[in-house]
Amino acid sequence: MNIRMLLLVCMTSSSLMFTACSTLKSSASAPIPTSGRWVLLPAINNTETPQAGGRLDSITTSLLYTHGIKDLSTYPAANQAGDSLFDSADRRSQEEALVWAKKQGAQYAVAGTVEEWRYKVGMDGEPVVGITISIIDLNSGKMVWTGSGARTGWGREAVSGVAQELVYALLDKAISHGK
Repeated sequence: MNIRMLLLVCMTSSSLMFTACSTLKSSASAPIPTSGRWVLLPAINNTETPQAGGRLDSITTSLLYTHGIKDLSTYPAANQAGDSLFDSADRRSQEEALVWAKKQGAQYAVAGTVEEWRYKVGMDGEPVVGITISIIDLNSGKMVWTGSGARTGWGREAVSGVAQELVYALLDKAISHGK
């Protein structure tokens, strides 16, 4: 086997290895404009990891700005969770935040759900994150985009770093073409 063939095999193998760590699925959508008023609803935490929803909210807020969203508000009650060890957001509180967002005159709402946020048990303790993000047009009440993703990192990575990459990839699918 010559060196070019060996190099091609190595590149293909490593490429497959890296893509096996992540899964992204999303709906198709028309371009979503980044202008207008946006609201981040409190994320629902379906995990046993305390404050995973709040962590997703923090990362999502930052990355929405990165994707060109200039006018972004968060639901005030979500900011008052404070010292609570467990997330207070559930489906009902997310619906209350949706009503609040409509009253604020926002055009789009971003809703998140955390399905997994932990380190795997074992010697390497790889970080694992699973989330869903949806964008709702508040004028029509319809979901204009939704995406789910799961990602596993390497043993020395942080859960927050893995989550940041996953949220960025999802938002990139949702709004990068709407700039």
